[in-house]
Amino acid sequence: MPSINSPLGAAPSRFRRERVLVIGCGDVGLRAARALRGRVQLIALTSSPGRVALLREAGIRPIVADLDAPATLRRLSGLATRVLHLAPPARVEGALWWRDARTTALVQALRLRSLPAALVYGSTSGVYGDCGGARIGETQTVKPDTPRAHRRVDAERSVRWLGRAGVAVRILRIPGIYAPDREGGTPRERLQKGTPVLRAEDDVYTNHIHADDLARACVAALWRGGPQRVFHVSDDSEIKMGDYIDLAADLYGMPRPPRIARDEAQAQLPSSLLSFMGESRRMDNTRLKRELRVRLRHPTVATGLAS
Repeated sequence: MPSINSPLGAAPSRFRRERVLVIGCGDVGLRAARALRGRVQLIALTSSPGRVALLREAGIRPIVADLDAPATLRRLSGLATRVLHLAPPARVEGALWWRDARTTALVQALRLRSLPAALVYGSTSGVYGDCGGARIGETQTVKPDTPRAHRRVDAERSVRWLGRAGVAVRILRIPGIYAPDREGGTPRERLQKGTPVLRAEDDVYTNHIHADDLARACVAALWRGGPQRVFHVSDDSEIKMGDYIDLAADLYGMPRPPRIARDEAQAQLPSSLLSFMGESRRMDNTRLKRELRVRLRHPTVATGLAS
């Protein structure tokens, strides 16, 4: 059976013609590229000429273009047979605060010539809003509560247009990404600051995925899964935010943070952090395992942080 690290397995000669374009080739994109290197032609869009050398060293052909400048994206049309879109929406002010103009521009560029066979879009679990701690599947109605979540919903609508045109579109709804070798990928900095967490009765369920498992899911979705399909890329943990921070503190030999009531948190903590403390859900990952056939190397945050 082919390894999940590369759905191409031994890569017969016909697959070597596959060209994978990565949009938003940051930490996770580079991890996915490492899993595909040598089996497909790798291409990545970058708006920064300073990253060209880094991408080339990773075995990736760089294309300098800018999602915020649609005219520069025309050369992407017909360039790739499969697309991995991991670029976040830009922050938008004004009447169109809910739009993801970057994904709209990308979709319009891709449709100019021959369409790719598949497009994988990395969305967010935030599109569901607060679910009161309920366990949810991919059929749960989206109910975004924040501007960034609204923009992700708009991006999902945009890529679904390609699905109606015959592209195998797969949407990955992703929770908190962590990894010890990822910048800001553990709660260590938060623990060093002593940032409080909610007391148990006010706390929320939070979901996580190790960056390596996310990259493997991205690779799998380029070839596997039904068209117009949504997948939760989340691990098996069912853990509240405060317990996650406490777990990290114990692993690192650091003091556990103080616990405070929700009304105290609203007075002490920044709005960016409070937005995560206002949403509670437990994501079912059955489709990830059954349809994408991803076997999690880090099934819980306990094993992932310890790695």
